[in-house]
Amino acid sequence: MTGAARGRGRSHALRLAWEGADVMLVDLCDNIPSCDYPLATSEDLDRTATMIEKLDRKALVYRCDVCDRTEMEIAVDTAVRQLGALDIVVANAAIAPTQPDAPIAAFIDTFDVDFIGVVNTFSAAMPRLVEGSSLIASGPRFSPQGPFLDRPQGLGGAAYELAQSMVSQYVKTLAKQLAPQGIRVNTVSGAEDAGDVRRAGRLHRPVMLDGDCGGNQAGAASLSTMLWPAATWADTDASAAVAFLAADESRAITGRHVTVDAGSSLN
Repeated sequence: MTGAARGRGRSHALRLAWEGADVMLVDLCDNIPSCDYPLATSEDLDRTATMIEKLDRKALVYRCDVCDRTEMEIAVDTAVRQLGALDIVVANAAIAPTQPDAPIAAFIDTFDVDFIGVVNTFSAAMPRLVEGSSLIASGPRFSPQGPFLDRPQGLGGAAYELAQSMVSQYVKTLAKQLAPQGIRVNTVSGAEDAGDVRRAGRLHRPVMLDGDCGGNQAGAASLSTMLWPAATWADTDASAAVAFLAADESRAITGRHVTVDAGSSLN
């Protein structure tokens, strides 16, 4: 699980652990200068590991940059050596800096993390996978609709859109290539932890589930377009979709994109 320290990554990891999986938790645990909001810390990652251990599952932590293929290969080797096998890979790490005056580094860094990071994660894992394994990429956080849709995105936002479109095509292509080996490849889009919304709730950040957007216009816009009642929708629903795609029950599903957004994308 990359991007495992908080938000969607933590939620996905906890759900998989609850289902019985031992988990390797990977995160950078550092800020990226071109990203205009604070990223997860080592304390966040350790907290995720502690939460998993309380479920009586093993949790390994590995701090590295998904943009570094060699580091990802070491992470995979460590997981296999200490946990015994690698059956599920979730490429969740992503950033989305959206300041209008972002430097060119914001474009480069965002594309590297959001697309190259997925490629590196899957490429490092593929030699270790067996029939029945599942590769899952986190797709885009659904965009806020309504009056804030046309707000400036900057170079970071442009790179985010480009990377997500390429991840979608990459998953479809990889699904075709790995199908003969019985390995599935899918993507899941959905919300992440509401605390992350308050810390970094701008374009592409998810809906505030408690109805309190804390002055966050993007969150308010997204909330107003949900077709499903907010009170009945939880930020762990996307994690349930990840767990399904990781399970044997989804063995005939590959190359698909699952969107968990309470109908927001239908508007």
